[in-house]
Amino acid sequence: MAYKIVNGPTFNQDIDETSTYQEAPLGTRVQAVDLNNPTRGTGEFVYCLGAASTAAGDLVTIDGAGFTTTRASANAKGKVGVAMSANVASQYGWYCVDGTVPITSGDVADGAVLYLTATAGSVDDAAVAGDLIYGAFSVAADAGGTTLSSITHPFVTDASN
Repeated sequence: MAYKIVNGPTFNQDIDETSTYQEAPLGTRVQAVDLNNPTRGTGEFVYCLGAASTAAGDLVTIDGAGFTTTRASANAKGKVGVAMSANVASQYGWYCVDGTVPITSGDVADGAVLYLTATAGSVDDAAVAGDLIYGAFSVAADAGGTTLSSITHPFVTDASN
């Protein structure tokens, strides 16, 4: 992926890179286009501090107070985004919160709503009470451990209905 910021300030860190140095204020939001896949349209990305073991494509919860992340798993609560790089603990990177991006997944059908799983960072289309990811669905069947998904400011509540 090769992203170009199209709306917002530019920084010394690309959307799909991680950094050991903070290159932007935490919580900064920008819009960018994947130059390798421009038909996916513009995405919105937020700059956050990484979490241990995060891989590109992992779903994370985003703490809006400090813009720290945690790899999302079953029963999580809060806003979620997709890691755009292998952004591990004590490193900084961008997370997609609106757009079309690949998400780490199990076996997911095209057009399916997405759910959290017991595997941190991964999604599936198996219905599990309380683990629905609001504002997220697949736009293609999974391929190689990821599924192309459309997200619009997704969040999870751990509510059973």
